[in-house]
Amino acid sequence: MLFGGLSALLGLAAALLLQQERRGIGFYRAALFLPVVFSLVATALVWQAIYQPDGVLNQLLGSVGLGSLRHAWLADQDTALYAVIVPALWRQIGYVMVLYLAGLKGIDPALYEAAKVDGASAWQRFRHVTLPQLRSVNAVVLSVIVIDSLRSFDVVWSLTRGGPYHSSELLSTYMYSTAFQSLRLGYGSALAVVIFLLAFGVIASYLVRAFREAD
Repeated sequence: MLFGGLSALLGLAAALLLQQERRGIGFYRAALFLPVVFSLVATALVWQAIYQPDGVLNQLLGSVGLGSLRHAWLADQDTALYAVIVPALWRQIGYVMVLYLAGLKGIDPALYEAAKVDGASAWQRFRHVTLPQLRSVNAVVLSVIVIDSLRSFDVVWSLTRGGPYHSSELLSTYMYSTAFQSLRLGYGSALAVVIFLLAFGVIASYLVRAFREAD
């Protein structure tokens, strides 16, 4: 839930900030999208180095006078899940941003001009023009986020393997450990079927919605 909400909100915020064609804007778009093309395992290894007790994050906290906040981020069950969410967000925001940028490009500028003439503020234009026009894009973003959440495995397994004490366990990592470590193949197969059905349900509901809108 936290991962999905932050992905959508931060992706939309990035798209709104970077939708205007300005000098150097392509660099910022590329920088935000770059993590998407990285291997998930490579991403996990980079963040593993950042989270090490003597890693970049703890050294940075110490250098700015916040040494009391230095922490074993991946080894503490209170912080492991949040530490895993950060690299997943780092990768997901760029993808969501591109989806929203495409949606924003498809909005008729005349709608904004009419709203300005009527005296609408920036917030009112966003609420009554931008958000309604992005309804179909929101459906795509929601589907992508849910499917990615269900199939997320690489980052979590590389960083924490679902630990400590199952605090960062996902359905996918639980299925893998059940099937290939505990050798409970029947139960692991059942979990894989559940993941497939959940993902298929999201895809099917989106397709039904898309066909209804097309009609």
